[in-house]
Amino acid sequence: MPKANKAAKQVRSARYKTHHLVLLALLVIAIAGAAIWKISSTNAAVAAPVLPSSVKSAVKAPPEPTPNAMPAPTAMPMASGTVAFAPTIPNKTMPTEKAPSGMVWISGGEFSMGAQNPPDMEHDHVGMKATEDSRPIHRVYVDGFWMDKTDVTNAEFARFVAATHYITQSERTPKAEDFPDAPPENLVAGSVVFSAPDHPVSLNDHFQWWTYVKGADWRHPTGPGSDIKGKENYPVVHVSYDDAQAYAKWAGKRLPTEAEWEFAARGGLTGKPFVWGDTFQPDGKYMANTFQGHFPDKNTDDDGFAATSPVTKFPPNGYGLYDMAGNVWQWTSDWYRADYYSQLASEGGVARNPTGPDSSFDPEERGVQKHSMRGGSYLCTDQYCSRYMVGTRGKGETTTGTNHLGFRCVKSAPQT
Repeated sequence: MPKANKAAKQVRSARYKTHHLVLLALLVIAIAGAAIWKISSTNAAVAAPVLPSSVKSAVKAPPEPTPNAMPAPTAMPMASGTVAFAPTIPNKTMPTEKAPSGMVWISGGEFSMGAQNPPDMEHDHVGMKATEDSRPIHRVYVDGFWMDKTDVTNAEFARFVAATHYITQSERTPKAEDFPDAPPENLVAGSVVFSAPDHPVSLNDHFQWWTYVKGADWRHPTGPGSDIKGKENYPVVHVSYDDAQAYAKWAGKRLPTEAEWEFAARGGLTGKPFVWGDTFQPDGKYMANTFQGHFPDKNTDDDGFAATSPVTKFPPNGYGLYDMAGNVWQWTSDWYRADYYSQLASEGGVARNPTGPDSSFDPEERGVQKHSMRGGSYLCTDQYCSRYMVGTRGKGETTTGTNHLGFRCVKSAPQT
């Protein structure tokens, strides 16, 4: 019996060791699998640049959620993979006054506001990220209004400056009392400029392609050695929210609300991912000035432009508006809140002429005052931004301009 007991103990010991080794192997596989999943999901969902106070309007895909960030609202997908939008109901009332120069009538009406899924939602992780603060889809009504056919151009802004002697924020020397921690040599007038690296870079460090350039402003888009000669019909850039407001007031106009901008951008279409329809390149044609190639180091310029383009170069939407996607971002009058659509949806019914939240809140940069921007820019790509999709939202710090940010104006119709 002692030999039998000894043999039994040896068998049990061998089984224990084998069982232990199997569990250990499974644990290693699980840990390795989790690490691979984490790496792949991080690469799929590219983080947004978190810029200093002079760089904060360079908007990209939203960052990974932080523990304190509110969860993104979701929309109910239909069987086809699209999100349900109710039909647009346009107003029938026409204005009694003649169209102001360079403006078109936008009828207004009731529509579903928010972002549609990208056409390839299964693989377009960047596009899906771009919809997160644009959900849930909710019903909105806006009155009719006049809207500029194009972004404000260099020529138009030059007339404003000549008449008012206005100095943009990028042309003003920062004050030491506003930036007490900044060394004196950094307190220089300038603005934020996109500068493509000469090699592929990780997309988690925006400082590899954004640079604060001394002397960059609306007259010198890439710095002191540049100018806007021959670009009178290009959109003015390096304009802050306050600069845009100053121009609008001088012109007897105003900035559009987010709701007005989106109604106009849709051009009469309902629930489409792009201002022109369902596909990004219908029949292989480029419909907007966006980024082609490998972001951010190689723009192949397949659409004909590496930077901004003339304001009427690409086809208008159904309302006759140009560049409602791509070219340059456009300021709106609304404060930016990531949870604003959830607030509106929770109130139920139809939001009438919403003017945005009472305050700004970005869970990724708490305490930074931001306004909403729309339309995307020539730097948007499905590798990093995708916010040329109609309904998606951008955000920018109020005092900041960049060389991919402009604006257009609207004008309310006289009350009858």
